Amino acid sequence: MSWLSYALVSAAAAAATAILAKIGIEGVPSTLATAIRTVVVTVFAWALVFGLDQQRAIPNVSRRAWLFLALSGLATGVSWLAYFRALQMAPASWVAPIDKLSLPFTIILAALWLREPVTWQVATGVALMAIGALVTRA
Repeated sequence: MSWLSYALVSAAAAAATAILAKIGIEGVPSTLATAIRTVVVTVFAWALVFGLDQQRAIPNVSRRAWLFLALSGLATGVSWLAYFRALQMAPASWVAPIDKLSLPFTIILAALWLREPVTWQVATGVALMAIGALVTRA
């Protein structure tokens, strides 16, 4: 599969996540719901690691990679906790578009930290997407 195929699968799964989480979080504290979700993700990911025999690569993971993967995990945790709390407080159709404002933040951080280029087409597209996310809640 190409990167675009994986990205589309990711987008579809994220959409399902919003709906499934909104249904599942009813009557459950948001932090507990996030913890349950995290256990499921952890078991699923490790099952794939062992199923694909990738555990052999663990000794080759550098300290730098461990650090940044750990920081990424912390950021994911904060994101999930905030997302589940937002879903408890508002409809999924309001929360999901605002959550997608991560796109302009990602583009900005990628330009600053990773030195990725931002063309006028990317800037325009991201600006339109951000406006769209904000308009859905207006």
